[in-house]
Amino acid sequence: MLKAGVMGAGHLGKIHLKLLQQSDRYDLIGFYDTDSVHGKQLEQELGYKFYDNLDELIEACDMIDVVTPTTYHHDSGKKVLEAGKHLFIEKPITVTVAQAQELITLSRKHNVKGQVGHVERFNDAFRSVHDRIDNPMFIESHRLAEFNPRGTDVSVVLDLMIHDIDAILSVVKSEVKSVSASGVSVISETPDIANARIEFENGCVANLTASRISLKKMRKARFFQRDAYISVDFLTKAVEVVRMKDAPETPGDFDMILQNAEGIKKQIYFDNPDIAATNAILMELETFADAIENDTRPIVNLEDGTRALDVAMQIIENFKQL
Repeated sequence: MLKAGVMGAGHLGKIHLKLLQQSDRYDLIGFYDTDSVHGKQLEQELGYKFYDNLDELIEACDMIDVVTPTTYHHDSGKKVLEAGKHLFIEKPITVTVAQAQELITLSRKHNVKGQVGHVERFNDAFRSVHDRIDNPMFIESHRLAEFNPRGTDVSVVLDLMIHDIDAILSVVKSEVKSVSASGVSVISETPDIANARIEFENGCVANLTASRISLKKMRKARFFQRDAYISVDFLTKAVEVVRMKDAPETPGDFDMILQNAEGIKKQIYFDNPDIAATNAILMELETFADAIENDTRPIVNLEDGTRALDVAMQIIENFKQL
């Protein structure tokens, strides 16, 4: 079992602590939080060992799970990597691309693994169709959330949209050609509503919308490719896969047939996969254990997190030009 420690014991940090303790892949050593009063209280209430000395926690562990506010990600990650320990770090990887690239350099220098907590990659619905998304040419995503002041320390792009940026980059096998965007600040100092258009070198276009002041929640993405339409509902964990094939010579009574102007007939059919129910956060942590123990590439490595951050920063830069 890998010895694990957690940095940051806020809302998400407590979830990570609980899951690491439950996992049979990790031995939870303890946690560190800058608020020692909160840390000692959590230790008394839930039994996790609180370390008031971060260096001692890092020294006692094989892997550190960084769940601090984003502004501390760079310093926290740097400290972990320089100690030669494996790093799991929540999204976004850092505040700037330069900071993220420094973490990549350190991980290579000290020959340790790094993974970024883009949890939607492990969403049951998205996992069930990820390999079926093949050369999509148009993508549309909507991520709407009710207002929560806990996430307003960063732009809605880094708070919400970056989930969809990472998911899209994982299925579009092409470099980004251009980015355009617009954003509106309603309550926060940074945009609360944003729309972005990403064009890729291979001609694919992705249109992303994110809002954190919506009256209802929505987390959906739709992928259009030559042979299929694939819809993913990240919130309800439901998918819809609609495919087309050459129509049979003698269609059945319930077959859905389309005929174009040239007389070519196609049959529409549903190809929905089975969806296995899992805990996405636990899965991302345990697949990281796999990567460490088997010396393989983490599913969302530091380079992936940096690429998503780079696109997110291009979107934010577009806001400044409006």
